[in-house]
Amino acid sequence: MDAARMHPDQHPIDDDLVRRLVAGRFPRWAGLPVRRFPSGGTVNAMYRLGDDMVVRLPLVAGAAGDVELERQWLPRLAPRLPVAVPEVLGAGEPAEGYPWPWSVYRWLPGGPPDEAAPPEPLRLAEDLAGFVAAMRSLTLPDGPRAHRGGPVSSLDAESRAAIEELRRTPGEGVDCDAATAVWEEALRAPAWDGPPVWLHGDLMPGNLLVHRGRLSAVIDFGCAGTGDPACDLFPAWNLLPPDAREVFRAQLGVDDATWVRGRGRTLAQALVALPYYRTTNPAMARNARHVIRAVLGERRAPRGPGAHHPDAAAPIRDGRTP
Repeated sequence: MDAARMHPDQHPIDDDLVRRLVAGRFPRWAGLPVRRFPSGGTVNAMYRLGDDMVVRLPLVAGAAGDVELERQWLPRLAPRLPVAVPEVLGAGEPAEGYPWPWSVYRWLPGGPPDEAAPPEPLRLAEDLAGFVAAMRSLTLPDGPRAHRGGPVSSLDAESRAAIEELRRTPGEGVDCDAATAVWEEALRAPAWDGPPVWLHGDLMPGNLLVHRGRLSAVIDFGCAGTGDPACDLFPAWNLLPPDAREVFRAQLGVDDATWVRGRGRTLAQALVALPYYRTTNPAMARNARHVIRAVLGERRAPRGPGAHHPDAAAPIRDGRTP
């Protein structure tokens, strides 16, 4: 069946198209079973190919560039990271009326964690911090700018528009005044003034694989690149409960300003996603609601000198995350 239509410019993809694409480009894999893999992803469709592979195809033109980015950088990132990342086995090209490049990857074991009850959250927090720290320590030159690596202010217009749309949707029960206060605090936080660091850029639960209670793989590097380290703090609020959130922060040594920017960025993504995916992508909408509850329910001030709370008048201490 076709992938659920989430975008007005989404290209139709079904099992038969994938079979024809695979047979035309990779005759050695023709005849292997093809079946749609249900995913909460937003810009790619995924199809299992046999038992050991998966075909990933962009749904919209904006995701087509991610294919080449992964082909170029995943082989360089893989040996430097503490968990598995996708391995490209075949580079597909436009054909059969499908307009963009696509790829075949090795299938990775494990499944995404449930944001309502992640397995062994303290260990997961440590594993996630280890992955983020490894990304930040990379010294690969000429890295692209991360999709979400720019200043917080670049998200201001769409974040405020999303808040107003949610204000007109009382059924969602979002405290839009509180959301505005958290967002404006993020805007006031000192910008990152250190060198850009390597980021995954999209650490959503659906892009994390857990196997036997541990983080086993991180997938979908289409947003990867360099930028503000706050961009990879998303799991603190989109997945981890409060005690594990503190472990994640402590393991990374996150300063107050970076934490506030990260919280604002995570909230902004959720505020934009909720109205957009509310009726088309239940997984994204559910996680957006989870993030909004987690951020607006957070009452503890960041630790250390210059500790700041959204209701406090003290300035946010600037600093750099190691």
